[in-house]
Amino acid sequence: MPSDGVFILVADDGRVIDWSTAAQETFGWSPQEALGRHIGELVREGDGASGIGTLASATVPPLAVRPVLTDSALVWEVRASDGTDDGWTSAVLRALSGCSPLIFHVLDRDLRIVQVSDDAGGGRASSLPLLGGVSPDAYGLAVPEKEAEVARRVLATGEAALDRVVRARVPGASRAKHYSLSYIRLESLRSHIRPEGPHSIGDVMGLVVLALDVTDRVRAMQRLKILEVVRGGLGEHLDVIAECRALTDAVVPAFCGIAAVDVVEDVVRGEDPPLAPVDNSVPLLRAAFRGPIAAHPVGEVSRLPVGTPFSRVLADLRPRLVPVDHDSPWLPADPDRAAAIAQSAAHSLIVAPLALRGQAMGVVSFYRHGTEEPFDEEDIALTADVCAHAALCIDNARRYARERTIATTIKRRLLPQRPTATSAVDFAHLHIPGPGAGGAWFDVIELAGARTALVLGDVAGRGIATATTMGQLRTAIHSLVTLDLEPDELMARLGDTAARLAADRAALPAGDSLHAQPLTAGCLIAVYDAVEQRCTIVRAGLSDPYAVYPDGSSARVPVPEGPVLAGSDHAPFPATTVDLPEGSTLALGNEDLLAPSGQVCALLAAGVDQPLADLCDTVAYALRNRDETERLLLLGRVKAFPGDQVMVLPLPAENQAAPLARAATRRQLEAWNIGEEDAFTAEIIVSELVGNAVRYGAPPHRLRLILDQRLTCEVSDAAQCAPHLKHARTVDEDGRGLFIIASLADNWGTRYSGEGKTVWAQQSTNSPP
Repeated sequence: MPSDGVFILVADDGRVIDWSTAAQETFGWSPQEALGRHIGELVREGDGASGIGTLASATVPPLAVRPVLTDSALVWEVRASDGTDDGWTSAVLRALSGCSPLIFHVLDRDLRIVQVSDDAGGGRASSLPLLGGVSPDAYGLAVPEKEAEVARRVLATGEAALDRVVRARVPGASRAKHYSLSYIRLESLRSHIRPEGPHSIGDVMGLVVLALDVTDRVRAMQRLKILEVVRGGLGEHLDVIAECRALTDAVVPAFCGIAAVDVVEDVVRGEDPPLAPVDNSVPLLRAAFRGPIAAHPVGEVSRLPVGTPFSRVLADLRPRLVPVDHDSPWLPADPDRAAAIAQSAAHSLIVAPLALRGQAMGVVSFYRHGTEEPFDEEDIALTADVCAHAALCIDNARRYARERTIATTIKRRLLPQRPTATSAVDFAHLHIPGPGAGGAWFDVIELAGARTALVLGDVAGRGIATATTMGQLRTAIHSLVTLDLEPDELMARLGDTAARLAADRAALPAGDSLHAQPLTAGCLIAVYDAVEQRCTIVRAGLSDPYAVYPDGSSARVPVPEGPVLAGSDHAPFPATTVDLPEGSTLALGNEDLLAPSGQVCALLAAGVDQPLADLCDTVAYALRNRDETERLLLLGRVKAFPGDQVMVLPLPAENQAAPLARAATRRQLEAWNIGEEDAFTAEIIVSELVGNAVRYGAPPHRLRLILDQRLTCEVSDAAQCAPHLKHARTVDEDGRGLFIIASLADNWGTRYSGEGKTVWAQQSTNSPP
C-alpha cells in the first residue's frame, strides 16, 4: 500500500501498481479496475456521456509527481500537494537561480516573461516580450526575428531546440557577447500522462529558455579556427610574396578588416634576414595588402619612419596593441599611413613581427575599422601565434628562393653560353625554365669529318643537385665525343657514367637529403653527316625526334627507345640511321613537346621556311599558358657539304699507296689554294696515315680529304685493330708514325664502323675555302 498522502504508484512503463482509496474517490475507479492498466486510461478527461472515469478539475486536489528509486526498479509516486511540491520545485529553482551559470527565463505562450533567474532580472516578472517586437533593445540579439521563429516552433511541435549560439550586444558592454540558448516547452501534468499522441495547445503552458554565456568559448573557437585557416593556407607556396598574400587572405575578414605585410627586401631575394634590432635604413617591400585603402601600394619599397610602432616592433620583436585616434603621437611621423588610417576609419591596430631565431623578416599590421570591435589583449597572443607560423613558412620560401637562385646560376653557367654554328647544321633552341632549375640541357658539338652531334638531355628533379648532375653528364658527353664513338656506343658510355653517379648518391649517409632521391636521366643523341646527308639517332627515355622536310612534309622519326640513364634496365641502346636531305629541320624536345598530334609539331610543320630563331619564338608564344614544367626544344636545320670540298681516293694495298696519296693530296690542296707550308704538313700526315693502314690494316683502303674550317685527312681500311701511339727509342726504325701525326695535327682520332675503322687528323690552314 502506498504511504500516507500517496494517491498512485505508477511503474516506469505507465502501468498502475498501487491505487489508493483517495484515488478511487477522486477518479471513480476501484483498485481492482485500476491495477495493471495504463495511467493515461484512468485519468483522461470525460467525454460527457458518463461520470465514470471523468476527471473533474474542480474536485481534484493539487498533485505532485516525483520519481522514487526502489530496490527493484524506478517508480513514479503521485501524491497530494500543498502547492510547494514538498519543496522540490522551489529548491530546484533556487539552485538554478543562485548557483548555476545558466540564466533561465520562463515564458508564457505569448513569449512574455513570467519568471526569470536572479542573474537575469532579480526574479521579477515582466510583461515585456523576450523576442522581437516591443523592446528588442533590452536583449540586443543580433537576429531577434530568427529566435522568435525558433521559440514559436518549439511551442508548436514540442521538440526542444538546444545549444543555439547567438550573438547579443549587452548594453554598457564594449564587446558583444555570445550565448547558448536552449528552448524547452513547458507542459501540464495531464499532457504528460495522456497516451493519445500529439498534445493540443491547451496543454502547453509556455517555454523555458536557458541561456549560458559562452563568449569565452566562442572566442576561443574563433581563434582556433583562424589558426587552422592560417596553418592550412600557408606553407603550400614556395614563393615569399605568395606566402604573404596567403597570410592576408587568411586573416581578412575572419580576424580583422585590414592587413598589410611588409618584408625586408633582401628576404624576397633569398638573402638572410637581419638580426634585431633592424636598422631604420633597411628597405622593406610591401608584399601583400588587403583592405580598402593602402598607404603604400603592393610592390613599393620604402623605409619605416623612426618613432612609429612598426620601427619599434622591428627593434625588439614584440607585438603591440596600438590605439588609433587623431591624438596618437606616432601618426605625424608617418603621414601617408595616417592619411590611409583616417580614410579607412581604422580605430584599432596590432603590429606584430615576422621573426625567426632572432632574425627579423618583416612586420604585419592588423587593423580593425568601422563597426568592428576593437582588439584586446587576447588578440595579441593570437597574432603572435599567426605571425610565428607565417614567419616559418616565409623562411622556408626564402630558403627555397635562395636554393633556386643558386641552382639557376649553376645551370646557367653549365649550359652552352654562346654555341658556335657549324658548317653542317644551323640551329636554335627554346628553353622555358621551370621553378627551381630543372635538369634539361642541350649541346651542339662539331665532330671530325663534317659531322655534327645534336644532344638533348634531361635529368629528373630540380634544385642544386639536379643542376650539378646535369653539368656532370654534359662534361661526360664532351669527354666521350673526343673518342669519336658511334652514337649507340656513346650513349652506352654515358649510361655507365650516370650509373656510377647514381651509385655514389646511394652510398651517401642516410641523413643526406640526396640519399633517398634516385638519379635518372633521359638523353637523345643525333649525329648528322653532312657529306653523306645521313643522321644516326639514339635515344634513352626521351620522345622521338620530329623531322620537317624541305617539301613541306613532316613526320615523327621512329627511333627504338633505349632505357633511361642510371635506371634498372641495362638493355643496349639501338640506333637508327635516316636520310636527311638538305634543308630538313630536325627537332629534339623533352617532356611531351613533340607529341605527334600536339600544337608544337603543327607549328614546326608550318614553319618550314621560317628562320629557326623566329620559329622558336612562335613556339614560345604558343606555350605561354602551359604548366610550369621545364621545357627545352632544340632545332637543327641541316646543310649538304659542298662536293668540291671533298676528295675521295681509293688506294691499293701496296707500298705505292703512300706516293699516290701524297701526289693526289698535293694536287687537291693546290686546287684549294692551300699554302705551301700547310700543304707540306698535310702531305706528311697523309703519308703516315696511309703507311700505317697499308702495313697494319686490311684492304680496301681509302683516302678522303675534307676542307671545312679545318682540313681533315681520313684514311679508312677494313681492319678493326686499334692504332696506338708509341714513343720510339733513338735506335728504333719504326713506331713514329702516330707520334709524328700527333705532333703536326691539331687533333686526331679513330672512328669505328661496321666496315672497319677510319683514322683521321685535323689541321688548321691559313687559306679557308
